[in-house]
Amino acid sequence: MGRFVNIAAFRERLRNLAPIVLWLAAGAGVLAMAWWLRDLPAPRQSLFYTQLRFADGLLALIFAAAAFARFRGNRQRLSLVLAGAFALNGIILMSLNLLPGSSAVTGPSFPLPDSTTTVFSRTLLALLLLAPVLIERSLATSRHPNREIAIALTLVVLATAALSFIHNQLPADLMIRPEGIVSRPGNLFPAALFLAAAVGYRLRLRGNFSLFDRSLCFGAALYFASCLAASQSMADFDAPFRLAAILQFAGYATLLGAALFDNVQLFGQIRDLAATDPLTGLANYRRLMEALDGELQRSDRTGRPFSVALFDLDGLKAINDRYGHLTGSRAICRVANVLRANSRTIDVPSRYGGDEFAAMLPETGPAEAEEFLRRVCDCVSQDAEFPPIAVSAGLASFPLDGRAADALLAAADGSLYDAKRQSQINSRVAGARAK
Repeated sequence: MGRFVNIAAFRERLRNLAPIVLWLAAGAGVLAMAWWLRDLPAPRQSLFYTQLRFADGLLALIFAAAAFARFRGNRQRLSLVLAGAFALNGIILMSLNLLPGSSAVTGPSFPLPDSTTTVFSRTLLALLLLAPVLIERSLATSRHPNREIAIALTLVVLATAALSFIHNQLPADLMIRPEGIVSRPGNLFPAALFLAAAVGYRLRLRGNFSLFDRSLCFGAALYFASCLAASQSMADFDAPFRLAAILQFAGYATLLGAALFDNVQLFGQIRDLAATDPLTGLANYRRLMEALDGELQRSDRTGRPFSVALFDLDGLKAINDRYGHLTGSRAICRVANVLRANSRTIDVPSRYGGDEFAAMLPETGPAEAEEFLRRVCDCVSQDAEFPPIAVSAGLASFPLDGRAADALLAAADGSLYDAKRQSQINSRVAGARAK
């Protein structure tokens, strides 16, 4: 048994290491391609890079907004840190276009005017991408979201000011060696950080993780490749530099696309949860009232009838006292399953209260609704699962029993009360006869 466990653990490690080996191989390929492109003639026009850098900054800011919206929904520190990181990165990239001479071409032998800022911004982004991996295990969920949002915004402002100060103090050609094997060795440091971030995000992908989580791993790998390509750039706007810019843009686009798609799914799930009863999966009271109001407006225009049915699980307290609350919850779910199975697509079966259920039945008159009630009650009583259960039912129809939601529900509740009272009378009579 222990041997099989060891084999399974070894296979799991191999599965985790396989993408890392693939990234290293791909990084080596990018490095070789960038080295080959060093001597390739390329037009020295800065407009391409200026526009691409502006697009990178715009994508980074949009991604920061998407990550912040995600944080507001799930309270995960990962999303908050990423929002702050990409907000800072977007501010830097957008501000670089405003620097004097940032879009001017100075000739093939002159370094980029903002080369140090580019390396520092990549390093800072790599550090902030790596930080959530390190803190997530111990501090995954935010406990004070408003306070942490204020702290994150303050850190973004301070980091932006610090980076601007550093940029003004350092010489532009600090990390440029045009004659060396690696022309811009300063890019290797953020490359190592991005690789560590990619590995960290890959190792955390155990279980059911979203597209957003997976894109962080792939995006960090693209940034890693971008830094490797940038390390081979010998002059401003040459072919390796353009390759690095394209890979960096692909990283931003990948993260943003995954974040937006995942947020759409996340908000859809939140909307469903807001309208669904968590125990039974039926519509909740809020969803029932929305459907009832909509049907009232439609029926007022068309004159067509509809009905509202109420059901009450008989003897739930006795079931809880005798068999436990888990069995009582299971009894509630059994009624919900019957109600769902006997409802049409246009019907709205819902959990009305603790042991009460409702169904809004469009295009249904009193006769059809009574047949629906008998069918549900019979199916519940014939359920073979133990303990046996039964329901009482009440009915109200528009416009016969009312023309407003409150009137219809009150009429259905009165009908339900009459049914329960009649059931109790019949039960007492049957008991007296048995004696």
